[in-house]
Amino acid sequence: MPEPGAAPGLVDVAREWAAALADTKGVSLPPEELEGILLKVANDALASAKAAQSAALQRFAALYSASPTGIALADRDGVIVEANDALGELLGCAPESLRGRTISGLAATERDATTLRIGLEDLNSPTLARFRERVLLQHAEDGQLWTDVTLAYLPGDAPGAQYPMLMVSDANEVHLLQETLRHQNIHDALTGLPNASRFKTKLESALGTRAGGQIALIYLDIDGFKVINDGLGAGVGDQVLRGVASKLSAVFTPVHDGFVSRLSGDGFGILLHGADIAPTEVIGLVERALEDLAEPIYLGGHGIGVSASAGIVVRSVTDGGPEELLRAAEIALHRAKEAGKAQWMLFDPELDARDRARYQLGAVIAGALENGEFSLIYQPTVKLAKPDELAAVNAGLRWNHPELGELDSDEFYPLAQTTGMTIPLGRWLLAESLAATSRWRSRFGPAAPDVCIRLPNRLAIDPDLVLLVKEQLDRHNLPAQALRLCTDRESVLDTRGEVLDSFAVLADLGAKLVLTVTGSADLELIPQHRLPVQHVILSGAVIDALADTPGDAADRHLGQLVTRARELGLRIGAEGVRHDEQAAKLKSLGVLAARGAFVAETATGDEVDELIERHAD
Repeated sequence: MPEPGAAPGLVDVAREWAAALADTKGVSLPPEELEGILLKVANDALASAKAAQSAALQRFAALYSASPTGIALADRDGVIVEANDALGELLGCAPESLRGRTISGLAATERDATTLRIGLEDLNSPTLARFRERVLLQHAEDGQLWTDVTLAYLPGDAPGAQYPMLMVSDANEVHLLQETLRHQNIHDALTGLPNASRFKTKLESALGTRAGGQIALIYLDIDGFKVINDGLGAGVGDQVLRGVASKLSAVFTPVHDGFVSRLSGDGFGILLHGADIAPTEVIGLVERALEDLAEPIYLGGHGIGVSASAGIVVRSVTDGGPEELLRAAEIALHRAKEAGKAQWMLFDPELDARDRARYQLGAVIAGALENGEFSLIYQPTVKLAKPDELAAVNAGLRWNHPELGELDSDEFYPLAQTTGMTIPLGRWLLAESLAATSRWRSRFGPAAPDVCIRLPNRLAIDPDLVLLVKEQLDRHNLPAQALRLCTDRESVLDTRGEVLDSFAVLADLGAKLVLTVTGSADLELIPQHRLPVQHVILSGAVIDALADTPGDAADRHLGQLVTRARELGLRIGAEGVRHDEQAAKLKSLGVLAARGAFVAETATGDEVDELIERHAD
């Protein structure tokens, strides 16, 4: 008999059901016999349940033993009472040796042990059925091992009882592969430095810190790296870049949380962050780095040193975002390059504001050309023997800006070179100049002057230049002799020779070539390169000397140039002539024509019409 208050046994249950069935009409068996039958049924049912439970336990034991996943069963306190072979093999020890250890005690670090303890605590929450995490476990021989662990509770024999279970799978190779891929994703493969993506993340983090302080950004670029790459080979260039990375890291990483990154092919970024960073300190570090880079390293028998230019920005972390900071450093770097390279430049906000205005101007040149804001402006060249008679007019561009007024070419041509607008401007200059020449010839006949044009270099080397000139001459029914094309020493000495090639073809068509010379060396380029030049224009110091330091020496030098030009069969002109006395001196020395302030610095199309008309009358 069961104890009072305990659950009834099988005999009691059989006896209760037998009494109930015996009291039912149509049942002829006595209660004692029914009780025996029901008791046998109950025993059979219990035996069947025990057999099923035994089979389930056997299946669990087989699964537990054969599982490739490491499994540990623990008591309520998290102490391991059983571990399978897979867990022992994973941790490099016998499974029996794990008994008595806590689940958190398997961790390789205190941080990972804390993770496991928190996981066991979180399982008590009704909303969490299992806990998964990647942690480091301790391997008996190999040290730390990355694993994926799962914590769950198994139900116990008693109602409501549950016990912790640990399941472990090997994640070491996967983790290391992921770490390798992550490293490759944020590091430069050649130098091992963080790449541009990592640098930007680091910069954003530094600017987002609540601690404040100062930040310095240095953008450093190797000068003339293409010379090393092309001259000694890409392999040597790669070794040089590794050397640069090493030297920069040695200078900057020990100070102010220094962070060095490779941003582009031969461009490096350096980030410094601290409570108090003085510009003088940063400049000192940059100068030290530039000196170290100049020290040659020997590769394949070559002692290779590099020069570098650097742009520097130092400001509070609260002043601007990452894009603005990077832009400021790039601008400072460009200024250092423009100033002659091999030096640093500190970002100047006031200069930047002026440059922004200039760049805005350069950005709208295309629209201004389309909207008809450009016009021709001329420099009249007169014959010194007949000062009222025009020999030629030099055509140039003027921008009639709706807000800034009249802008001369030196105010926008450098910007046009930067934005690639010199070719459209040069094409417009050529077309409009020849149109004006055609009009003058139609109106004034032989009194009409030739037009002289200095084409921008990018148009002068354009493969379609000859075709363009011929089309414009034909369109305006002009002979090629009506066009003069002006060039200078720089174009003649261009190693590519493209300007001279184009001009030689145009000379064959009949166009007149004009060379600006500042001394005897320029003049000797004509026979040296067999240039098809017909006119030379004396310019610069040789003309200024007549006004600034008049005397026998200046006259003698100029006289020698004129004599040599005559020997070469050239017609001689001059530019930059300031007054009539200077023009008279040039005439006496044999110069045929001149332009400058003694006639007019510039003239509009209408004013040129008046000058031609004066001679024509």
